[in-house]
Amino acid sequence: IGGYGIVLIEDSRVADARMRIFNRDGTEGAMAGNAIRCVGKYLYDKGIVKKEYMTIETAGGIKSLLLYTRNGKANTISVGMGKADLDAMSLPTTLPGSTIINRPVEIAGGTYHITCASVGNPHCVVFCDDPSALDLETLGPKFERASYFPERINTEFVRIVNEDTLRMRVYERGNGETVACGTGACAVTVASILNDKVDGSKPVTIQLLGGDLNISWERDENLIYMTGPATTVFDGEIDLGFLGE
Repeated sequence: IGGYGIVLIEDSRVADARMRIFNRDGTEGAMAGNAIRCVGKYLYDKGIVKKEYMTIETAGGIKSLLLYTRNGKANTISVGMGKADLDAMSLPTTLPGSTIINRPVEIAGGTYHITCASVGNPHCVVFCDDPSALDLETLGPKFERASYFPERINTEFVRIVNEDTLRMRVYERGNGETVACGTGACAVTVASILNDKVDGSKPVTIQLLGGDLNISWERDENLIYMTGPATTVFDGEIDLGFLGE
């Protein structure tokens, strides 16, 4: 089938539905920005929650979705991702200080300036000249399991394209390199504004291997909004009888 994990959709007592995410290595994730857009499309297109505004319960809190539809199907979805948590202890990290912004650290024999934020998941953002030139298969695990992050970390390697466009690669804990990461794109936007890399007064376009996302961070209220596409690849059925074997 392909994919980086599995998303389960369950009933919720506090929202229109609940989603749970399991990574490729079996660990459970708190939130996934791309997955929640897919959940919203699935619920709408299947007629399970036939609302253009819906709420989804996640381990990272209740998220609100606004669905833009065409020919009776959802095709673009905007998600209220909540607040950026800059508290270093939320990651958690052994690094000193209340926040980690443009902090030099030693990883894999090199010095990197990192900015960290949690957006449902913890992220470490590194600005560099050319993410495409990095050997992420080697470098990614070094960041994921660095001693600074006892519960591991997601890492984004980012190039500044212009004042409102960024290009990134991401290495996700429990998955490895993926073609897109919604919470990672949000963390990258926050980090780029904190480091004066982009003009934060307008949405930032994040270019990922899997496509573009538009992210807005309303800094005064500390609210993040993510907008991007959701596309059906195929439908199928799986016999779960093998689980009893």
